[in-house]
Amino acid sequence: MKVEFPVPFAKMSGTGNDFIVIDHRNPLVPEEDQTEFVSRVCRRMFSVGADGVIFIEGSESADFSWRFYNGDGSVAEMCGNGARCAARFAYARGIAEKKMSFETVAGIIEAEVLDDGEEVSLLMTQPFDFRTGIEVELGGSKRTLCFMNSGVPHAVLFMDEGTDIAVKKWGREIRFHELFQPAGSNVNFVQSLAEGGIRVRTYERGVEDETMACGTGAVAAAIFAASEGIASSPVSVTTSGGDQLTIVFDLQEDGTAENVYLQGPARIIYIGQLTAEALK
Repeated sequence: MKVEFPVPFAKMSGTGNDFIVIDHRNPLVPEEDQTEFVSRVCRRMFSVGADGVIFIEGSESADFSWRFYNGDGSVAEMCGNGARCAARFAYARGIAEKKMSFETVAGIIEAEVLDDGEEVSLLMTQPFDFRTGIEVELGGSKRTLCFMNSGVPHAVLFMDEGTDIAVKKWGREIRFHELFQPAGSNVNFVQSLAEGGIRVRTYERGVEDETMACGTGAVAAAIFAASEGIASSPVSVTTSGGDQLTIVFDLQEDGTAENVYLQGPARIIYIGQLTAEALK
């Protein structure tokens, strides 16, 4: 790999989803080497470790653009928690003002860094491909899923409170199910909370495990919870890591949603420099 070391970066966290964010307006990692670079630096214990890598790049139609990679080096169309981190990073570095827009594979994202500096609100791309009543077999029983693309594909399964959820086992089965091929799907297990709102646990493709949070998954879960009468906008979502996301939207009569906003924290954990030894 022809990487220009050292590579300055910020380690960031969006409700427990962690990312390596790199100002890449002056390229340091050739595009053809980025997949391997990402898969190496995202290794936990052997390198920095992260759920994904965000390259901030220039744009002619927005404040900036990004290249977003999952931890395994695969490209993802969108990531809500990563997008909030990208927005805060761009504001902190003077790349954009508090209100900004940036390019993703899923489309243009509008973001605003709120007054406390740590909270970021995103106007998400329009969700599409809504499906309900999808039957699959899990754990010897037939269960009914919902599905939408909220920037990336998400299956949603509502579970009773107190149910023991085999997130990794069931998540992997649904993620690779023939119904969702060839792209596969992220998988969200949703429970309603007595005090209001919902709890969401997400199995993420590309990470191939449960993550501490997933912004686009929280969006999908919140919209389906509203369409099922379990919650109403704004929906408070408790993530696996215990943090809170707020989802605001206009629910339509047909169960779809418009004007979808995702709000939550984006924290700068530390600033550092990658050396060549991070790839070993």
